[in-house]
Amino acid sequence: MKLVPVNVGRPREVEWHGGSVRTSIWKVPISGRIRANRLNLEGDEQSDLSVHGGPEKAVYAYPSEHYEYWHRQLSLSDLPWASFGENFTTQGLLEEEVRIGDRLRVGSADFAVTQPRMPCYKLGVRFGRDDMVKRFLASGRTGFYLAVLTEGEVGAGDSIAFTARDEHGVTVADITALYARDADNQGLLQRAVALPALPESWRDYLGKRLWEPDA
Repeated sequence: MKLVPVNVGRPREVEWHGGSVRTSIWKVPISGRIRANRLNLEGDEQSDLSVHGGPEKAVYAYPSEHYEYWHRQLSLSDLPWASFGENFTTQGLLEEEVRIGDRLRVGSADFAVTQPRMPCYKLGVRFGRDDMVKRFLASGRTGFYLAVLTEGEVGAGDSIAFTARDEHGVTVADITALYARDADNQGLLQRAVALPALPESWRDYLGKRLWEPDA
């Protein structure tokens, strides 16, 4: 498992449907090593802190393995790394295998997996497609967010190693399925709501779907 590139970006204004949108989804690979701080990577900045960023969404990771799928689905001849706004383009970490709460060592920094990425309309802005959010969720290829547990330096080519696997066994793909396809899976809902590593906002949201036991 390893980092392919590390990507950062600053906010920019782009035209969309006759208006202007401020977004940081355009990111580019960097050379050399940069610092992973508690809230983001050095040189990276989120545009709308009401839905992006914060300690539980400090770094966004997206599997490089998904790029071939999107090449085919979108009929794109050119799809450079960081096209999905990810900070880490990874190799060897897939949503069906990575668990919420898993801990990772990358470079000299430590991270924890917190949640899948739920896309907003700006993903559609990035690709120039109004249907991109729907397609992204339906694919299950969401990537996942990381919290920075120990600040340190990272760079392209760094190995990624698990330092702990969460004992609850709830994967990133499981949470995405509860949101997009399997809303009434009561067994999985109960496991997710009881998962300490899942952010409180997610546990509250999923908890509203639990059935009350019969009196």
